[in-house]
Amino acid sequence: MVDRHRKEVRHFEQTRHLQELTFSCFRRKPLLTSDCWRGLLAAALDQACVEEGFQWITFVFMPEHVHRLVLPQDSQSRISRLLAGTKQPVSKQIREILEARRSPLLQELMVQERPGKRCFRFWQEGAGFDRNLFSPQAITASIEYIHMNPVQRGLCQRATDFKWSSARFDLRHIVDPDLPSLTRPDPEWFQTSGIQVDPA
Repeated sequence: MVDRHRKEVRHFEQTRHLQELTFSCFRRKPLLTSDCWRGLLAAALDQACVEEGFQWITFVFMPEHVHRLVLPQDSQSRISRLLAGTKQPVSKQIREILEARRSPLLQELMVQERPGKRCFRFWQEGAGFDRNLFSPQAITASIEYIHMNPVQRGLCQRATDFKWSSARFDLRHIVDPDLPSLTRPDPEWFQTSGIQVDPA
């Protein structure tokens, strides 16, 4: 059976372009409401960025999806490996937590992959959505959109009130040890113009 929530995308691998990535929890369930689980995600994202050669620029963890801007550091950096290095360890750790607690949520996240085989799904299948940003207007609009997500959803009154976001780092220069290592935008990214996005 084809999952109607699944979306395939073609990644644009372009060094020195900021890449905006969005991926979702399984069937858009609000699974990212636990600080413990969001902490696991932050750690996994940080580690994956180091291993795959990306700088982490901007992010927000919403209850059912994640937005982030990253910058590939060389031609060997690959979004597919970055996503796998993020999603797989988080999914494994959370499954272990649910099994240890005998949580009913475990069964909600088990799917029949094929006859005789069930598998655990914390993340929605597919790569989600991504686009390359290389204009001042596009980069600024993306950062503002990402930071305003919690405000628009009523999770906080100001972007800087939301812990699981880069807003406090960007706007108040606050370094939170629970959050990943972030990098400030480089002026050279503002010297060209345009957005490259999957047309499909």
